[in-house]
Amino acid sequence: MCRNVKNLFNFDPPVTDEEIRAASLQFVRKISGFNKPSKVNEDAFNDAIDQVAAAATRLLRSLETTAPPKNREEEAEKAKARTAERFAH
Repeated sequence: MCRNVKNLFNFDPPVTDEEIRAASLQFVRKISGFNKPSKVNEDAFNDAIDQVAAAATRLLRSLETTAPPKNREEEAEKAKARTAERFAH
């Protein structure tokens, strides 16, 4: 899908509303093809972000797991290592 949309489930500390909104913005940008919509599309674009964020919040709050929460710093380091590996070739 989109490399900028990150996994938000099962982290300690839990995901914030701002992180959900940022992921929703990236998703709407990706599927609409707009980085910034025109004035005529701005309301629809912002409404879509709100709706995606609300759905994502409901989903993340309803999910359950027996796995221990992931550490944000460790996951960030793993992502950096994957990126370095991908672009090293």
